[in-house]
Order: sequence, then structure tokens, then C-alpha cells
Amino acid sequence: MTQLKLNDIEKIIKKMTEVVIKNEVYFCELDSAAGDGDFGMSLAKGFKELDKQWAELDRADIGAFIKACGGVIAENCGGASGPIWGGAFKAAGKYAADKEELCLAGFADMIGAAIEGIQRRGGAKAGDKTLLDALIPTYDALKEAAANGDGFESALKKGADAAVNGAEATKNMIASRGRASYVGERSLTYPDAGATALGVIFTEIAGIF
Repeated sequence: MTQLKLNDIEKIIKKMTEVVIKNEVYFCELDSAAGDGDFGMSLAKGFKELDKQWAELDRADIGAFIKACGGVIAENCGGASGPIWGGAFKAAGKYAADKEELCLAGFADMIGAAIEGIQRRGGAKAGDKTLLDALIPTYDALKEAAANGDGFESALKKGADAAVNGAEATKNMIASRGRASYVGERSLTYPDAGATALGVIFTEIAGIF
């Protein structure tokens, strides 16, 4: 596969929705170590609504579809998850506006746009012990795969591995953003819930192609 079309993007986000809902309790358990323990519930709330509205979402093009998903997520996820995850989708949708297909480099750049969207919302950066510590390595892995001429199948596997490794590395970080920052050094040894969730999500996505 050399290009992702709208139906491929639908498969990716549908799988993401399934994974978030399936792991609601697990993601809450991850968050309970240094946060409020409601991350999984907050995230699943938005994705459950996305699943309900699935058939009615705008499918004019890839960007319109992703932006529509972002609107539902932003409005329905609880806590900080709405602005962060919804903002990521909206930024990605803006990048993909009017596009009917995405090459691997374009898909990577769309992830990059999502990262920028998250950073605009909260100002987080690599090393702050947030989901960006999984998402940025995924972006880097996808960019490198595109430069090497990889296909989507192997590139997504490399991106998923990078997300998992990035999430694992957050165990050695002290949180400086979000609720976990309130506990300071007590956040050490615990992985960031959002980063870990992305590792799980990307691993599942890599298995569908």
C-alpha cells in the first residue's frame, strides 16, 4: 500500500475508537497512579459518542472526516482530554483538508500537525511526561520510514514500536504538565497514561493493514 484513502482513514479511526472503549478501565488504572484516575472514562466518553454518530460524519474528503471526528471528541470527552485529543484531530483535519489520499510522508506530516495542535493547546513538549512522549517518536519513525521508501504496513509497525518505547520511557520522567505534575517526583516509575494509551492504539492500528 502506497496511499491511504478515505476508507483507510475510516478503518484507522474506527479501530482507535474500539481500542479506547475496550481499554476504558485499563486507561483509568494507569491514570490512577499519578492522576485523577478518570482518563480512560473521559476519553471513552467522547469515542463512544463518536461511534454513535459514525454514520452521519462528514465524508467529503479525508480532512473533513477527521475534522468532524475531532469536533465530536472535543465536545464529548471529559476533562482535558476533549481539548487535547479533539484539538489534535482538528489540526490533523486542517492539514488534510480537500485531500482524497495521503502518501506515507503526508500521513506523517498529518501526525506532525496533530502534535502542533496539542502543543498550541497546552504548551507541552517532549520530556514533559505527556502523550507527546509517544506521539513525537511515532512521527519521527514515520518520517524516517517515508524517507527510506517503506510501505505503510512496515511504517505503521515502526511507528507503533516507537510509541510503545516512548511511553515506556515516561517511567523515568517527572511530570511537569497535567494533574500528574502535582505529585512531582512521585510520578516517577509510573508511565504516562496518555502516552501508554497511544502505544496501545498504534499497536492495534498497525495490525489492520
